[in-house]
Amino acid sequence: MPSQDPVERRVVVTGRPRRTRRASGYYRPRTEIDEQTTLGHTYVRSLMRSQLRAALTVCAVLALLVGPLPLLFAALPDAHRLEWAVLGFCLYLPMVLLARWYVRRAERNERDFVRLVEDR
Repeated sequence: MPSQDPVERRVVVTGRPRRTRRASGYYRPRTEIDEQTTLGHTYVRSLMRSQLRAALTVCAVLALLVGPLPLLFAALPDAHRLEWAVLGFCLYLPMVLLARWYVRRAERNERDFVRLVEDR
């Protein structure tokens, strides 16, 4: 018959710990961003600047591409077919290429930011 006294058992763990505690001085950019510290603000501001730089580059190229067209059309009298051809066909490919460049650049900026912020 088992005794009424519960016997305490000690368990000895002989394996390595699965998680290791990091040193208290470990640098974590994600924490800096979550806690909205000055350094975290700087990280986010750097991402926003790189995205803004890409957007302004696209806008500048688009302005240089489309901006002079009214002057060209005004200089050529009775060139209605040329206007439609230039606006409908000649601008399509450069605008698609410009849009693809912008999307790739924005995704690359975000990938670089995530790589910077991820725990190592």
